[in-house]
Amino acid sequence: MSITSAVTASGNGTAEKRGRIWAIDALRGVALIAMATYHFSWDLEFFGYLEPGTVGTGAFKMYARLIAGSFLFLAGVSLVLGHYPVLRTRAFAIRFAKIAIAAVAITVVTWFVFPDSFIFFGILHSIAAASLIGLIFLRLPVLLTLAVAAAAFAAPFYLRSPVFDTPALWWVGLSETLPRSNDYVPLLPWLAPILGGIAAARIALKFGWFEKLRTDGTAAWKKTLTTAGRHSLLIYLLHQPLLFALVYLFSLGFPAAKADPVEATRAACEMACSKQETATFCVNFCGCTLDKLMEENLFEPLNEGKIDGGDERIARIAGQCTMDAQAKK
Repeated sequence: MSITSAVTASGNGTAEKRGRIWAIDALRGVALIAMATYHFSWDLEFFGYLEPGTVGTGAFKMYARLIAGSFLFLAGVSLVLGHYPVLRTRAFAIRFAKIAIAAVAITVVTWFVFPDSFIFFGILHSIAAASLIGLIFLRLPVLLTLAVAAAAFAAPFYLRSPVFDTPALWWVGLSETLPRSNDYVPLLPWLAPILGGIAAARIALKFGWFEKLRTDGTAAWKKTLTTAGRHSLLIYLLHQPLLFALVYLFSLGFPAAKADPVEATRAACEMACSKQETATFCVNFCGCTLDKLMEENLFEPLNEGKIDGGDERIARIAGQCTMDAQAKK
């Protein structure tokens, strides 16, 4: 997404165009660099150079959330700079269409490449949906916007329900069973940072803080970051296929050592389990499940795809190990 020209209210209620704020474009450029480093790490894990589950847990998981939050926060700032106090309908429609089309393209491509974990509601889907909602808050009181942002952030902690487990409602973010996706950024709680960006930008405009950011942005490093920030959508669409291809080509000549299938399965199990349960429960559950699969000579057939998770023997083992893990909580 690109930062549009900043606007301020003039005496007749129209919008006066101002120059771009280089510092905000630069912040988006920094976010792009962070995103590229995370995706590069994801690629390394996919091709076996990092342990399974590395980028989906711990510090990497928090890193990914901070990156997503920064893009959404800046999208909120962008809405205010571009459409407050007067909504520029044509400019918004063009920008929204570009993001929506890109989001649909990502869904289609990942459906074919990663059918079991395709991106049905990722960061671009979230930005598009949250931007539409954000228009409602552009002229509402800042305190109300902050209150709704807090409610959106807290919603998944209190409002999860089996009602939202249907795939048609996964985009809301309140399902009890989290869907598999390589990039899942549901409306809740991710509406919160875009509303936070709207509130922050409204406050900044009121006190004239943006004017302090209109400093010289001609230094080489500044120009690099701001150029990236102004073309963030294009960079977002191109960087991951390029990184993925580079790691793939490297793997042809220098393949990663094959991971122990048992440990790889354990790591994948614990990562999936950790989305809903405590670490202690997941360690006990996954350890128990693997032990029983080995005892009953089911691990290799399952790992080779000769049987699947729907097999009644697998379901029985999962049920037993769930009860054992719960007892050890």
